[in-house]
Amino acid sequence: MSLAANIVAEGGSTLRLGEAPGAAEPVLHAENLSKQYGPVTVLSDIKLDILPGEIHAIIGENGAGKSTLMRLLSGYVEPTRGSLSMGGVPVKFIRPAQAQNAGIALVHQEILLAEALTVADNLFLGRELSHGAVVDDRAMRRLAAEKLAQIGCMVSPTALVRDISLADRQMVQIARALLDDYRVVIFDEPTAVLTGDEVERLLEIVLQLKAHGTAVLYISHRLDEVQRIADKVTVLRDGKMVGTYPGKTLNQMDMARLMVGRELAALYPQKSAAPCGVPMLSVRNATVPGHAKDVSFTVHKGEILGFAGMIGAGRTELFEGIVGLRPATATVELEGKTVHFHSQRAAIDAGIGYLTEDRKGKGLLLHERLAPNLTLSALGAFHPGLAMGRRREAAALEVAVGTYDIRLKSLGAKAGQLSGGNQQKLLLAKVLLTDPSVVIIDEPTRGIDIANKAQIYAFIQGLVAKGKACIVISSEMQELIGICDRILVMREGRVTGEVSGETMTESNVALLATSGAKPMLVAEGETK
Repeated sequence: MSLAANIVAEGGSTLRLGEAPGAAEPVLHAENLSKQYGPVTVLSDIKLDILPGEIHAIIGENGAGKSTLMRLLSGYVEPTRGSLSMGGVPVKFIRPAQAQNAGIALVHQEILLAEALTVADNLFLGRELSHGAVVDDRAMRRLAAEKLAQIGCMVSPTALVRDISLADRQMVQIARALLDDYRVVIFDEPTAVLTGDEVERLLEIVLQLKAHGTAVLYISHRLDEVQRIADKVTVLRDGKMVGTYPGKTLNQMDMARLMVGRELAALYPQKSAAPCGVPMLSVRNATVPGHAKDVSFTVHKGEILGFAGMIGAGRTELFEGIVGLRPATATVELEGKTVHFHSQRAAIDAGIGYLTEDRKGKGLLLHERLAPNLTLSALGAFHPGLAMGRRREAAALEVAVGTYDIRLKSLGAKAGQLSGGNQQKLLLAKVLLTDPSVVIIDEPTRGIDIANKAQIYAFIQGLVAKGKACIVISSEMQELIGICDRILVMREGRVTGEVSGETMTESNVALLATSGAKPMLVAEGETK
């Protein structure tokens, strides 16, 4: 379902994209809101007026203070100074339940669900329905099914959270936040793990909340989304407010300039010369039970090969199977030699680097220091035998920080203390520390800002310029078109086609991803 240009509000009036329903008193007001951790100030003197029936976007680079602001507004952390009021009445939240009771809901950027419980159990966790002392599981499953259907999520209420996709988990979090009527709903990077139809459904939900008079705070690195729906845009930089602007007055480049404080070069680097034709990785008839069947492809030296498709198309599972992370059958040749990997360790030793889509859950040890995270895939080189090569490890971290522009307060920091973009650069440094000849990157820029995106794209281009082969799996079609030499499109576990050159357009990728129809040449007036 495509995003409607208009949504009919109660009473029959029409709301258009980017249009507020009228002047109103702020439902939530923040005055000089600030937060310090020891001597470090992460947020300083933030002033906000959040109006009912308004979509107020908060944008900024990773580390600008956006998530800290949301946690202050929703009771997860207390401000060092400053105040909050709702409807003109001063309020103070020292725990999330107080903010929720006051009418503020937060949809987290991170997936904060109990994986061992069912979807319905998670939706009602802490607010279970009951008859006396007996929990009413049947009623919770019924209401969960209704709420999930309203937001277009078809996952079963009885499914265990650990068995559903990341996209479905995010939709479950959204459903949980919308179970009750809230005065303010805060979305922190809600579409980071969503693609295509899921994003459109989420944006429709946001507009429906606006139409019913709910105030929406919306954080996203996807500036196209902000431009489409925001009535106001507040820009943060280095923990301070740059300003608040009417949404209709800013285009995406305006937002980017305000975020970074300087002019941005082109987002996508110039593509390198045509690949030299030497096959680096050839895969024939790869099958991952339940996810992918008979997939074949070849990536060449100096080439960036993209994989597109909708959620559930089997792209991630295919490559997890190829590198030994899940059962699979395939004929695989690496630089002309037949190989088969029973573990990711074997793939790494052979020269294949794999960057997971889930950097927080599978890629990094968030509670561990940066140096051990960096060297985890190359332990033998840094810690031979029982010896602990701390100095070599520390030296490698200093090199990585400089090479990949990892922004941090201290080399002794833990991975979880880095912003999302810097975590992604640390993960890239970790994978490349083993000097692989083939690099597979799943969702290279998920949840990171535009400046860090440009850096990641430049790093990828630098890899192939050095003669490596790179495979990029992404849910962002413009990203794939901007950096890839060819794109293979998957649907229901199979490759439905390939686009390159003049056929590499969003419409052709979408056509192959949704129907398997053959791509067309660029239509007159269509941009790539």
